[in-house]
Amino acid sequence: MGQHSIAKLTRSVSPTPLMRQYNAIKGKYPDALLLFRIGDFYETFEDDARVASRLLNIALTKRANGSSSHVALAGFPHHALDTYLPKLIQAGHRVAVCDQLEDPRFVKGIVKRGVTELATPGLVVSDSGLSAKENNLLASVFLAEDQSAGLALLDLSTGEFWAFQGTTKAVQQHFLAQTPRELIFAKPQRALIHNLFPDPLPRYALQDWVYHSDTAYEKLTEQLRTPTLKGFGLEGMHAAIAAAAAVLHYLDTTEHKERAHITSIRRLDDRRYVWMDPFTIRNLELLHPLQPQGHTLLEILDHTLTPMGGRLLRQWVLRPLAEAQPIQARQAVVHYFYENPNVYADLCGYLRPLGDMERLASKAALRRLNPRDALQLGRALAAIPLIQQLLQGAKNKALDAIAERLKPCSALSEEITHSIREDPALQASLGRIIQPGIDPQLDEALALIDHAKEGLSRIQRQEALRTNIPSLKVGHSKVFGYYLEVTHAHRAKAPTEWTRKQTLVNAERYTTPALLEYEDKMARAEDIRITREKACFDALLDKATAEVHAIQQNARAIAALDVLASWSALAQKNHYCLPVIQSKPIIHIQQGRHPVIEVHRAHYVPNDLQLDPEGQQILLITGPNMAGKSALLRQTALIVLMAQIGAFVPAKNVQMGCVDKIFTRVGGADNLSKGESTFMVEMMETANILHSMTAQSLVLMDEIGRGTSTYDGLAVAWAILEHLHNHPKHHPKTLFATHYHELSALQKTCKRIANYQVAVKEVDEQIVFLHTLIKGSTEQSFGINVARMAGLPEDVLMRAQQLLAELQAKAPQGPISPKSKATKPKHTPLPPHLVRIQQRLSDLNPDQLTPLQALMTLAELHQINQKKPT
Repeated sequence: MGQHSIAKLTRSVSPTPLMRQYNAIKGKYPDALLLFRIGDFYETFEDDARVASRLLNIALTKRANGSSSHVALAGFPHHALDTYLPKLIQAGHRVAVCDQLEDPRFVKGIVKRGVTELATPGLVVSDSGLSAKENNLLASVFLAEDQSAGLALLDLSTGEFWAFQGTTKAVQQHFLAQTPRELIFAKPQRALIHNLFPDPLPRYALQDWVYHSDTAYEKLTEQLRTPTLKGFGLEGMHAAIAAAAAVLHYLDTTEHKERAHITSIRRLDDRRYVWMDPFTIRNLELLHPLQPQGHTLLEILDHTLTPMGGRLLRQWVLRPLAEAQPIQARQAVVHYFYENPNVYADLCGYLRPLGDMERLASKAALRRLNPRDALQLGRALAAIPLIQQLLQGAKNKALDAIAERLKPCSALSEEITHSIREDPALQASLGRIIQPGIDPQLDEALALIDHAKEGLSRIQRQEALRTNIPSLKVGHSKVFGYYLEVTHAHRAKAPTEWTRKQTLVNAERYTTPALLEYEDKMARAEDIRITREKACFDALLDKATAEVHAIQQNARAIAALDVLASWSALAQKNHYCLPVIQSKPIIHIQQGRHPVIEVHRAHYVPNDLQLDPEGQQILLITGPNMAGKSALLRQTALIVLMAQIGAFVPAKNVQMGCVDKIFTRVGGADNLSKGESTFMVEMMETANILHSMTAQSLVLMDEIGRGTSTYDGLAVAWAILEHLHNHPKHHPKTLFATHYHELSALQKTCKRIANYQVAVKEVDEQIVFLHTLIKGSTEQSFGINVARMAGLPEDVLMRAQQLLAELQAKAPQGPISPKSKATKPKHTPLPPHLVRIQQRLSDLNPDQLTPLQALMTLAELHQINQKKPT
């Protein structure tokens, strides 16, 4: 509700006490939708009600607010909160949940209310608002004065917490790759943050003092219960610490006080992972397809059986390992299960029923665990010793390492399964959840309730016989309590000692002293039941919270086991090989295949490929459209990525050294909202590659220069190839696909460039794509042939063939001589007035100029230019 609506409510002639209470609470959360608990409903008012009615498709009504005014309202039953709240959050709203803090039965007047949770897009914890195999991330970004930048990411639903510090560009790349749901930042940095992250992501600005280094360090160490941050690798990383501490502050302000499951923070270290920018992640279709009906690498790799395994797989795909030893450790697990499929089958039997142990642990710490969740957690923990025994029986070092990380938590598991009934109610207040024999007071209350039910039946029988009313019924309602119901045909038989409680269309309802006594007994017994069951369940939650770190450790070990073991089945099914990771920085692929395309195509032609920074550094690949150049480029990158996450790969044999960065410039897309053409986007992505590549990088470029005129594009592509080959420090392994077959002349002057082509065969003006990579370059692009296959009219094709012949006859033999070498361009001397302007500009420091000084300097430069010689 906006300030205008709050003021309108306040100005009403005589608002009710309830609305005065509402206005006071709403005033504290003006930028959030307020769900106001009234009895069994959550209500919204005025502007909030209009929003809720539209988004939730619920009725918008009006109610009196004092003597003459009315307010709009819309509401839903309180038990439907987990259904409706995620819909509001997914629409980008912050939602304040205001609950009754007192039991209305024991309060005269207005019940005390308060906000118990401020739900935001980045802090979702309910199952209905979460994706089982995807993290729900809150991001915090801080730009420090020393030009460093910090990023923190938290998944409140799992307790996973990450921090990173680097350049502003690096933080931007990490942020975009992770796709968080919400962003928080310091208020003074609003404009800078908007420039870095212009997309309409829900965001919230915090006071700048939250990011101060002294308070930030203390806030973080207090949460992690450590005197320093050295053990987390964050010591001295002030920007990262500030960003992480702001996340904890945000949890405080949103009433997320319970956070015992946030027990550690992991530093994102660029040296440990392969760097992939958002362009590469998009172009390789790792998580999302480029086309609506397309497929992704994640779809192919995900054979996990647990939600935490699916989430971990997603993280690994985005962060391949850059070092051989941890890759080989993962390979050892995959290889064992590949060689022992029977053990994998046994493991699957344990993994399938586990559920989401990681989020269950977080729910316990957040006090959001319901009885059914608790029972599932107990069953999951009961499987840990069995999984541990299975791994230890394998007599394999890699599996022994995972088994050592598992913590059975047997006492907690046994207590949960011993305490919770087999089919408990969803909430403690809704029915019986605790097993008999756990709590004597609870057992006594349950006995009273069971005995009282028998008494109710006895009262009904006795009164029916005494009054000769055979149709007499006993019932209960929340408003009138227990009653005897008599149809109008028998109401004359009702004894005088009965007290009429309610008149219906066809019947009368009465109460009796016996019913009142029964009702009192039932109420007292039910109160005891609810109180004691809640006490027992809370005690169980306390014990689960005390073990939350061990449960999380189990969940994360199981997640890794789930991912690695599932890859063995994938390798068996799709005939993958184990790549050999070595120290020499080469990539040798024998009969490599595209892991996604081959699954959706009946026959996929494999290809060999060799890259060596000291030998065959650059493969210049020519061939027509549809021949498979782009697929070959993506295929190579995906094989390398799969190898460096520890998986088997789609090939007969692979020998390779680790790459540190993967860059792709594949496909065309514009960004018209920013005024960027397809060619501009292409050049920006290319510039990023040329500035960021290293000697260990893998660079994939497809059709560079096609967005401009032929000679412009050819010149740009030629220069880029020379730069990649002649760079004084770095010789990145490169695949360069192009239609500019003139570039093949570079092989004569650049010894590490090798010409290859994707073979085709022409039969009666029709081309057959062989999809085979062979040495040599093609001399034509077969564009008209492809156009014929696409169905262009025959007269258009004939005219195109005629024009092609004329253009080829007129064109020079080569726009650039292959013998020419890259040299510094020769410049003619500048005129004296331009020399003076250049010298004056070089002496300036724009950051130190006031607005007035800048205007005066501009006038001075203009005057110099006006006096130029004619």
